[in-house]
Amino acid sequence: MNKIIDEKAKIGNEVKFGYNVIIEENVSIGNNCNIGNNVIVYANTIIGNNVRIDDNTILGKRPLTSPRSIFKIQKEYRPAIIGDNNQIGANVIIYVQCKIGNFNLIADLSTIRENVEIADYNIVGRGVAIENFTKIGSRNKFETNSYITAYSEIEDYCFIAPGVITSNDNFMGRDKERFNHFKGITMKSGARLGANATVLPGKIIESDGTAAAGSTITRDLKSGEIWVGTPAKKFCDVPETQLMKNNLD
Repeated sequence: MNKIIDEKAKIGNEVKFGYNVIIEENVSIGNNCNIGNNVIVYANTIIGNNVRIDDNTILGKRPLTSPRSIFKIQKEYRPAIIGDNNQIGANVIIYVQCKIGNFNLIADLSTIRENVEIADYNIVGRGVAIENFTKIGSRNKFETNSYITAYSEIEDYCFIAPGVITSNDNFMGRDKERFNHFKGITMKSGARLGANATVLPGKIIESDGTAAAGSTITRDLKSGEIWVGTPAKKFCDVPETQLMKNNLD
């Protein structure tokens, strides 16, 4: 079995490795983990107990940058931290300075950028991208190919349907004034976004607020209301049976 494990890495009990695995220095891996083929775990990354990591996944990656990027390369980075009982799919990339809680599913082809915090019991679907400095609570669901822009905050029990797009730059890359106004979206607990919904920078989806499929949210969406259209307007109230308080698990 071809694998490279640095002598300074700390490996727990009953850890299984696939072929062509690279574990760099000062990595810590807990007990009962299953590491797939061609996995790379970069230096100092911390992995908890009972974690599954599928083929071709990279943990603790350092970011690239351009002279034009708003995010600059740091001299030092805090390690990525992966909690207990997580399942991480194939071809996933989790960057340095990420903190992942417990019992999360992060599906194939997902990308989680640096400085993202994710709490517990979340489902991050196939091909989801979660950008820098985003904070995510617990028991949220991000479905296939949804995009969460940098500087966003998602509380608990939120639902993000396939193809949802969020944004953080009202200046669309022009005017240096934009650097003073970058702001992602905020989803309060129980908020929901339908398939292919678009949310403009800085907008707040209040608790139990719901955007219908294909809607464009240009204003803060009020609690307990369903909004429809482009730009979206109130259509009706959220049915009692769909309110978060009646659907906790």
